[in-house]
This record gives sequence, structure tokens and C-alpha cells, in this order.
Amino acid sequence: MAPKHTTKAASSTCSVSSLFLSISLIIFTLLLSLFYFLSSTHTSISASPLSCLMSSTTATKLSINVYVSELPRSLNYGLLDKYWSLSHDSRLGGDIDNQIRSTHSWNNNNNKKAPLYPESPLIKQYSGEYWILGDLMTPPELRSGSFAKRVFSPELADVVFVPFFATLSAELQLGTAKGVFRKKVKGNDDYARQREVLDFVKGSEAWKRSGGRDHVFVLTDPVAMYHVREEIAPAILLVVDFGGWYKVDSKAASHGNNTSDMIQHTQVSLLKDVIVPYTHLLPRLPLSENQKRETLLYFIGAKHRHRGGLVREKLWDLLVNEPGVIMEEGFPNATGKEQSIKGMRNSEFCLHPAGDTPTSCRLFDAIQSLCIPVIISDDIELPFEGTVDYTEFSVFVAVYDALQPNWLVNHLRSYTDVQKSRFRENMGRVQSYFEFDNGYPGGIGPVPVDGAVNHIWRKVHEKLPMIKEAIVREKRKPPNVLVPRRCHCT
Repeated sequence: MAPKHTTKAASSTCSVSSLFLSISLIIFTLLLSLFYFLSSTHTSISASPLSCLMSSTTATKLSINVYVSELPRSLNYGLLDKYWSLSHDSRLGGDIDNQIRSTHSWNNNNNKKAPLYPESPLIKQYSGEYWILGDLMTPPELRSGSFAKRVFSPELADVVFVPFFATLSAELQLGTAKGVFRKKVKGNDDYARQREVLDFVKGSEAWKRSGGRDHVFVLTDPVAMYHVREEIAPAILLVVDFGGWYKVDSKAASHGNNTSDMIQHTQVSLLKDVIVPYTHLLPRLPLSENQKRETLLYFIGAKHRHRGGLVREKLWDLLVNEPGVIMEEGFPNATGKEQSIKGMRNSEFCLHPAGDTPTSCRLFDAIQSLCIPVIISDDIELPFEGTVDYTEFSVFVAVYDALQPNWLVNHLRSYTDVQKSRFRENMGRVQSYFEFDNGYPGGIGPVPVDGAVNHIWRKVHEKLPMIKEAIVREKRKPPNVLVPRRCHCT
């Protein structure tokens, strides 16, 4: 009987196992079908307009709300009225602007239109203030491509834009009464305008809420707002570089401390401020129109400079007699512009040594001319870094190396035609990043989507978390507690 019992138990066990296996297969089949159904559904959703909608929503959030402080017109476009109403033989602006003065009437410009910005190269190179305001003054229906969204209440704003043409104000003073420019005296109209701007904005509720940390000033000329820099130091400053802002701590130096490792200024910082490009003075050369270049290295400019520019004089003496190198005294004004165009477009490399400040408009003229920049300036700061990788189209050389006899020319000759072509291809991709001009009268009209104005506002947008953190930290400080301003620039 035992064998029968064993067989029956085995048969029973086999039946249970078969049943379990069948149920498992059914469940597995159902799960597999469900998986394919969900996968198919997911694929169709991914291919549907929903993903585009999500991208669009994200893109909408990636903008910055800007409130324009209500300064009187006399502090922006009114300064242009003043500039153009100068006598036709004015020294301010030179021949090119005097010719414009002689063919236009500017004395009764009461129609609220935005006048031209000066064409004089010495002033035009700083015209970023004009194009940024022009974008914000453009009617909303034409601003769909602008990264900055203009709002009309400070409470809705991420930042408050202060529309003061600080550079033009400084140039007017330097051109009419240079002797009092650095003095707080009667007759220094630039200083009076600086005070008018500061008194206005510092009296506003928006400034009081943030201590000015969310206010934006355009200081494209290194001497702009010279007398009130300490007062606007907490704000977001749009500057061409930090040249002229650095000050050695004399007290620390007198105690024998090594100031090279110390923060030497407290007014500018890459944490809060934005480096903006000079306005280029030479026309853009498309990559498709590039031709064979005969000259190895080209430079046009002043030989004698101050401070960091002393390196330029030494380079000049080293390079002036080198075969394949052209070193010319000059500036791309009305008479020298064609010379500059020809020189840059016919050269493989364009020399960019420091001058009175670490950078100049020469760099952006070289980019527009597809002439590979050779940057010899150890302290330089460049626009839009993080978005633009300058090593993809520029050659960076330490000052020490550049001043070694024959070193620089030999180094440049080591680049192959393939490498140089790749540099120019990369340069062609970023030429638009440094373009301010939108082609509209007075600068009021749609800005180039990938142009300088939008990239400036993108960089300001990147600073917002740090700015907001600073504002919140300031609020929680007990009364009468002073925390020294700190600046970490690298």
C-alpha cells in the first residue's frame, strides 16, 4: 500500500505544481502585456506636444523681470540731445560726429524720440548703456525675443534697472571741462548728475528694501560714476572689466603682508557683477567670406599706455621688426577704420595686450574680423564666460612668456592650418554674442535673440540667487550691527 500512497502524493504534488506554474505564466503574460501597453502609451506621450509644452514652460521661466527706475529723460536720452546740440566745430566727437551735427538739427528735439548714439569711436565703444535701455523701451509686442521682461511695479521685479547714461555723462564732462572731472566742485556737471541719480534711487522704497543690491547700473566706461562708486558698490554693476577698480590695501602693505593673495577691492565682484563686451567698431566678416591671410600677427593701437599697458611697449619693441608681424600706431576712427579692417582681415592672429585697462574693444573687433585673438593680459575678465569658452578660438599667453625674445612668434607659427581653421569656425559661431546693434532707429526695436543684450540679462539672471541671499541676510542683522562688505572675485 505504501507505494500507491507515495504515487498518489507525488501525483497530487505534481498537480499543485502544474497549477502554480500555469497561474504564474498567466500573471507574467498579463504583466508583460501591461508593460508593452504602458511603454506604447509613454512613447506616444513623449512624441506628443506635451514635451514641447513643458519646454516652453521652462523657457518662459528662464527670463528676468526688470523694472525701469523712473529717472528724468535728462539723465539718459536728454544727454544725447545735449551732446548733439554742441556746436558743429566741437572737439567732442571729432570729425565724424561734427559731420552728423552739420546735417541734422538737434536743438529742438522735444519729440521724445531716442537720438543716435555718438559715432565717434572713443565714445561708441561704450554704447552698451544705449542698447540695453533701447531694448527695455521697445513696445511689449515687439519684445518676444528679449530675455528681460519689463514690469511696471518694483514689487514684481527681480531687478531694478537704473537708466543713467553714466558713460556719456562722463564723456561730456571730459570733453568740455576735463580739469574738474575728478573734483566735487561747481562746474563738474557729471558729478552733479551722479548725485541726482543717487539721491533719486536711494530715496525710493525699492532701494530701501534691498539696500540697492538688486539695482543694475551700466558702467561701460572705466571712469563712469567715479565719485559715487562706494555708494553703488552693493548694486549689480555692468562693467567692461575690473581695471581701475582695484585698490591695494595700503595699511596691509605697510605691515608687510603679502597683498598678492588678498582681496584688494571691495566694490566689484564676479559674484554680483557682470562683465559686458565693448561695442565693436569694425563690421562683421562672415565665415563664408574669409580669405587667405598673408600676415602672421597684427596690432593697431597706441604704443604708450599706463599701468598694465607698460607691457605693450615692451612687446612692441620685441615684435616691430619681426618678419610677418605688423605693429601700427593708430585707432579705427574715420581715417583709420579701413586700415584696421584690412589689417585684421588679412592676419591670422591679432595681438591683444593690456592697455590702461586689461581689455579693450580691439578684442571684439578681432572676433568680428575672424582674426584669432592673442590675449596677453594676466588679469583680464571676459564677457559671458561659462557660456563662451574663449580657449576654443583664442590663444592665451602669460606676460612672462610673451616677453621672452622670439617666444611669441615661434609659438604662433607652431599652429597648423587645421587648428587655425577650427579657431575661426568656433569664432564664427559666437560673433553674434557680441553684437549690440539691433538695426532700429534709436536702438528701440527687437534685439538679436543671441546678441549681447540678451546674454547680459542671462548673466544677471545667474546672479539672482546670490543677490536674494544677500538681501535676506541683511534683513536679519540686529540694529546698528555693521558687517563689512566682502568680495570674492575668483
